[in-house]
Amino acid sequence: MNDIWSTIRGMAWSLTHRLGIIDVIDILIVAVIIYELLLLTRHTRGSALLKGLFLLFLIVLLSNILGLTSLNWLLLAVLQNGAIVLVVLFQPELRKALERMGRSRLITKGSHRNADEDTEVIIEEIVQTVVDLSRRRVGALLVFERKTGLQDVVETGTMLNSEISAPLLENIFEPNTPLHDGAVVIRDDRVMAAACILPLAEASGVIRGLGTRHRAAVGITENTDAAVIVVSEQTGIVSFAADGMLKRPFTVEDIKAFLHEFYTSRASGIGSILRRLKKRFTEEKTA
Repeated sequence: MNDIWSTIRGMAWSLTHRLGIIDVIDILIVAVIIYELLLLTRHTRGSALLKGLFLLFLIVLLSNILGLTSLNWLLLAVLQNGAIVLVVLFQPELRKALERMGRSRLITKGSHRNADEDTEVIIEEIVQTVVDLSRRRVGALLVFERKTGLQDVVETGTMLNSEISAPLLENIFEPNTPLHDGAVVIRDDRVMAAACILPLAEASGVIRGLGTRHRAAVGITENTDAAVIVVSEQTGIVSFAADGMLKRPFTVEDIKAFLHEFYTSRASGIGSILRRLKKRFTEEKTA
């Protein structure tokens, strides 16, 4: 036991006394790579594989600290000779990563918009959709996925995985079209699926006089942290559901405020943090 604590103290001392600027940069680069891998495999089967790989690394580290020589040798042999196995297991994710790199703005010509501009375009598209549907009294359910995954809800509908645009969303909810009945699930900047089935809330938890669409909006927010924008087919009034509660009417200003909060909270990573700091510095400088 004393040897274990000595090893841990030695590692802690090395981290606090021998850590230089190059080491910090090295750690940050590895952290960004791991973060991008987690984003890439999120909502896929590769997520479980990546968690298993991380657990395997932890077991190797613990076996080395505890002096379990045989187990440590066996696991190291698996890791050292498992590169080809990993390529096979993560083939879909690796292909997706390479495609994403190929579409990068650093390589693709003619694209100069930054992430903030992309977010503003998405927000305008959603706001335009809600306003137009409300004006024409076309019923709609827009479900925004937050931290709680909604893959089980997505699988009840028709998979789209399309970019967000007002024409697409309005066409989905147009009466007498194949996908108009049900909810649309939005994950980040993608329309994941349409015609999704949502669980209904208890009638006592919804304002009297409201129909199935509003009960479904409240129902999905009772068990998840999702947020829902609802357009009434009868009145055209826009409502907002979150945390099992329903707010109505939900004005255009309310919609924009929610969407800004939603996409700001979804944005993370070093790049987005630097962009927000730069934006704040610019605002303070011009004030």
